[in-house]
Amino acid sequence: MDLLRQMLLIRRFEERCVELYSAAAIRGFVHLYIGEEAVAVGVHQALSEQDAVVSTYREHGHALARGVPPEAVMAEMYGKTTGCSHGRGGSMHLFDAARRFYGGNAIVAGGLPLAAGLALADRMRGDSRVTCCFFGDGAFAEGEFHETANLAALWGLPVLFVCENNLYAMGTALAREHAQTDLAMRAASYGMAAWAVDGMDVHAVEKAARGAVESIRAGNGPHFLEMRTYRFRAHSMYDPDRYRPKGEVEEWRKHDPVTGLAEGMRKAGLLDPDAQEALDHEVMEAIDRAVRAAEHAPEEPAEDLLLHVTGRHEEVPS
Repeated sequence: MDLLRQMLLIRRFEERCVELYSAAAIRGFVHLYIGEEAVAVGVHQALSEQDAVVSTYREHGHALARGVPPEAVMAEMYGKTTGCSHGRGGSMHLFDAARRFYGGNAIVAGGLPLAAGLALADRMRGDSRVTCCFFGDGAFAEGEFHETANLAALWGLPVLFVCENNLYAMGTALAREHAQTDLAMRAASYGMAAWAVDGMDVHAVEKAARGAVESIRAGNGPHFLEMRTYRFRAHSMYDPDRYRPKGEVEEWRKHDPVTGLAEGMRKAGLLDPDAQEALDHEVMEAIDRAVRAAEHAPEEPAEDLLLHVTGRHEEVPS
């Protein structure tokens, strides 16, 4: 039930973002996580509060699964001071140091070196923590992935690489970008444990993540999980989405991770229609509260625009 609640929260949050963006209540680039909810929720079941998470610009679902309150995420979408990045990051730069959630990074593959650095710091301090780094199949084509994977394997860093392979890097199909499309096999060439997972099945994701994290904590170096998933929406709200066949999208919708889990629970006698309706109502109320809070939250005053941007001038003793 908790898995369903978390995935439903992400789904309804993203759907509300579509409405708010269409109404110009939130602006800028917005990348939705609809269809990929099982990855964020399943992986986070294996992580502790002490572990670190590094994300991409499609990170609303990661932040919510990490425990960042919907109010803080929605306020950030609105650019308000109560947002998790104080309204300065917006959709692509969610950040919560207290929860060890280090972005939200707008640069493709930009989070990978950061993840290696966090893991190296933990290793040097003697902390038994894991750094989980989410990225897409497009990032796999960037040099940062290969440099980071090589160093992580060479130094045995405690990193969990989670590649969300949704088959399209922006508008480029996987086969048009990679000569070898088996990303797990390619990652294994660096000498790390790597395997592919059904990213539309939250139970399969959780099982794979728990196994990988336990192995990393045991000192077996970095692990790579290729989550084979699919985004039901376009790359971003600006994207006309003309590069995919409509039939392909509809075929993947048959594997919807949210409805799939709900149907499985109903068949197992763990969920009845009334309980499902109550859960949906509970989630919608939480999102309504987040929207109301964001709408009434203060904007940053103009006199604070240089705060955290420039250093304070101090007289140097002669």
